Amino acid sequence: MFAFRTAALVAATLTTGLVAGVFYAYAISVMPALHRADDRTLIDVMQKINVVIINPWFMLGFLGTVGFTVLAAALHLGKGSRTTLIWIGVALLLNIIAFAVTSGLNVPLNNQLANAGDVGQIGDLAAVRAQFETSWVRWNVVRALLHTLAFLVLTGALFVAGMQHARAGAVAQAAPAASAASAWPFPVQPGFPPAQQFAPQPGFGSGQR
Repeated sequence: MFAFRTAALVAATLTTGLVAGVFYAYAISVMPALHRADDRTLIDVMQKINVVIINPWFMLGFLGTVGFTVLAAALHLGKGSRTTLIWIGVALLLNIIAFAVTSGLNVPLNNQLANAGDVGQIGDLAAVRAQFETSWVRWNVVRALLHTLAFLVLTGALFVAGMQHARAGAVAQAAPAASAASAWPFPVQPGFPPAQQFAPQPGFGSGQR
C-alpha cells in the first residue's frame, strides 16, 4: 500500500512541477520576447502556440496536477497518514485554484484571440493585442505562482510521508523485542541476554558434583 501511495504522490509532484515550469517559461521568456515584437507577430505566434499546446503530453501534466493530487489524497486517508494528508490537501487547493485560473481566465482569452480570425484578416491588430496580452500575462504569472507553491508543498508531503513510514517501521521492529522482554519472568540485567543470565551453571543444579 505504501508503494501505491508514494507513486501517486510522486506523480502529483512531478506533474505539478512540470506544469509550473511551463507557465514559468512563458512568464520569463516567451511573453517578454513577444512583448518586444510587433502586433502581427505576437498574435500569429500565440494563435499557433494555443493550437499545438493541446497535445497529450501537456494535457496529461495539466490534468494530472489535480487528478494525481486527488488520488494521492484518497490513498492517504488512513489515520496514520493524517499529517501527510494535510500537506496534500493544501497542495490540492492550490492546484485547483490554478486550474480554475487557466480554465476560467487564460483559456477564454486564447479562444478570443482565435476567434479574431487569421492574422492577415484582422483589421485592428493593436486592439486585438491590447484585449489579450496584458490580461493573459497577468493571469499566467498567477497560475505559475500557484502551481509552484503547490509543487513545494507536495515536496514537503513526500518528506513527511517518508518520515512517517520510517517511524512506523522503527516501531514495528521494536514491538517484538518489547513483547519478549515483558514476557520474561525474571529481571534482566543490562548487557546480558535473558537466556544467558538464567541458564543452569556448572555445579549448581546441573548434576555435577
